Amino acid sequence: MAPAGIFISFEGIDGAGKSTHIEGLAQAFRAQGRAVTQTREPGGTPLAEKLRAMVLADAMDDLTEVLLLFAARRDHLLQVIEPALARGDMVLCDRFTDATFAYQGSGRGFDWQVLGQLEQWVQNTPGQGAGGTSFLRQPDLTLWFDLPPELAAQRLAGARLPDRFEAQPVEFFRRVANGYAQRLAAAPGRFASIDATLERHAVWQQITQALVRRGWLSIMVSNTKRP
Repeated sequence: MAPAGIFISFEGIDGAGKSTHIEGLAQAFRAQGRAVTQTREPGGTPLAEKLRAMVLADAMDDLTEVLLLFAARRDHLLQVIEPALARGDMVLCDRFTDATFAYQGSGRGFDWQVLGQLEQWVQNTPGQGAGGTSFLRQPDLTLWFDLPPELAAQRLAGARLPDRFEAQPVEFFRRVANGYAQRLAAAPGRFASIDATLERHAVWQQITQALVRRGWLSIMVSNTKRP
């Protein structure tokens, strides 16, 4: 297995099962001797966690929300993600920029061109590409947990007090799902679509098979029933 760091993001609406499988995959990589950095967005650093709390709880206009998310992302990249990749870690991140396009872009109707410009500014990594050139940092693989919003709502019913995103109507999450589908269509080689309607072990099999195909995980792990 190559020593270079690998960046894997987990995307999907709440209730899709991302958190459970992030932990399971982290254990699988550690069992194979890989160092793992588990993190999340918004969040992942002390500053970004403060911004996360504001975004999830405080009333604000759409542009303010987007700017806070990208500010948190910039700090997260500089303080956590880039150093971990440079060390050769497997970086497992609960959501990344695709979530901003899905939630703020499609869910709230924010201008995708503006999001694209912010993406270019914030995720540009000078001197780390081939020959010392700059490049746009994106996950090496994005696992999209595709789940109908109605089923997600059933799974989350009564689980906890919803934040200001979780409290949105089902139609909002239909738009979010469409946003994820658009991101997948634009970068099909980066995405693996996971059918999150299935039982946990079947979802796990889809995840591990996607990683085995890329040579990042042993085929023995894909045959185990986790988590």
